[in-house]
Amino acid sequence: MARRLRSVELDFAESAPVRLVFTARLSAGPGAVYRALAEEVSDMPSWFSAVTGARPLDGGAGREIRLRGGVFFRETIMATDPGERYAYRVDDTNTPGVAALLEEWRLAPSGSGTLVRWTMASEGPTLFRLAMRLARPGVGQSFKGAMRKLDRRLSGPAAA
Repeated sequence: MARRLRSVELDFAESAPVRLVFTARLSAGPGAVYRALAEEVSDMPSWFSAVTGARPLDGGAGREIRLRGGVFFRETIMATDPGERYAYRVDDTNTPGVAALLEEWRLAPSGSGTLVRWTMASEGPTLFRLAMRLARPGVGQSFKGAMRKLDRRLSGPAAA
């Protein structure tokens, strides 16, 4: 059953009680990485294995994301700064315990590629906060695998 989460603003990425932050370097440029994140939403399951479905909503103002295990998120896009930042707030989910959730992707040129920083900012009761902290290694591995796959996708022959 879907639950409505507390509405948060972009500053929640820095002030949330639980912040999971991960970084990776990709050989593709910031523009290509941004397009994959923000414009090619439906392709996300091809490079982020935790995602089983992704589709834009409301003319691109929102997204619906489905994860392995039956979790879903209905999101509002909060920031679209091409080549620099993409952020969204989760408005509705079936995930228990979470009270607020915002994710922010920051992109910065790095040599001939891109430094990607993904922040998952969340709030919930004590048990939820503990679970998120314990999930950090698994979420980090999922992120790193996704970035490797995305880098191969963006750097492969089809990307040229």
